[in-house]
Amino acid sequence: MSSITKTFQDVKARGEGALIGYIMAGDPNPESTLKIVDALIKGGLDILELGLPFSDPIADGPTIQGASLRAINAGATPMKVLEIAKQIKTTHDIPVVVMTYYNPVFKFGLDKFLRAAKTHMVDGFIVPDLPVEESVDYRKAAGAHGLDTIFLASPSTSNERLSRIIDASSGFLYLVSRYGVTGEQTSVEDSTVQLIRQVKPFTSGKVPLAVGFGISKPEHVKRIVAAGADGAIVGSAFINIIKKNADTMLEELQATAKALKIETKN
Repeated sequence: MSSITKTFQDVKARGEGALIGYIMAGDPNPESTLKIVDALIKGGLDILELGLPFSDPIADGPTIQGASLRAINAGATPMKVLEIAKQIKTTHDIPVVVMTYYNPVFKFGLDKFLRAAKTHMVDGFIVPDLPVEESVDYRKAAGAHGLDTIFLASPSTSNERLSRIIDASSGFLYLVSRYGVTGEQTSVEDSTVQLIRQVKPFTSGKVPLAVGFGISKPEHVKRIVAAGADGAIVGSAFINIIKKNADTMLEELQATAKALKIETKN
């Protein structure tokens, strides 16, 4: 059983959903990332999603694009991201998922990169621009190294393709809550609740269902967990706090995580 799977089982046994937090590794600098993670975990984070900076993050809105640029300018590289992941794992018993576009993986070398990731204690990957239809080699290599492969499904995903994506996924299914790119939203739309209810029967008994894109407030988390999601993915809300880089940043991150986590409890 993978660390990610066990975490979902543990939070479910406690009557909770999983709080999954996304931050960009190296934003505002590699040293700060470790302190940021500490604060989020103190606030109740269950799974960490660690962004690998990339120059053309096509699925991300301005908030995460800006974080990626700041991290690149601060000297973040794929290997430094893996080193950060290892430092986190040696301090905290929490699953670490790396979110990366495929280009850095391809350039590094597929097997070489995944082997390095496993050595650095990474638990799984999200690769948003890797279609399930073109993922056979990737999934074979990830499986050989004991890494979960987390695919995304969107509101436009057909039931037939959704079934293929779920069959290829491990760790959890990342359900994109709406059309468009990442970024904070003011509310969770009724269409998102309906989408969760439509997808849940497909994932039930197979893989946990986590919802992201626009989830940023406690009431958002409460609504999607009540609709049947096993986890909530929050990114831009944390990154906007980090962007301010105020003296109270760590306290604010911890308090925000705590407020979000409370709403995962049934």
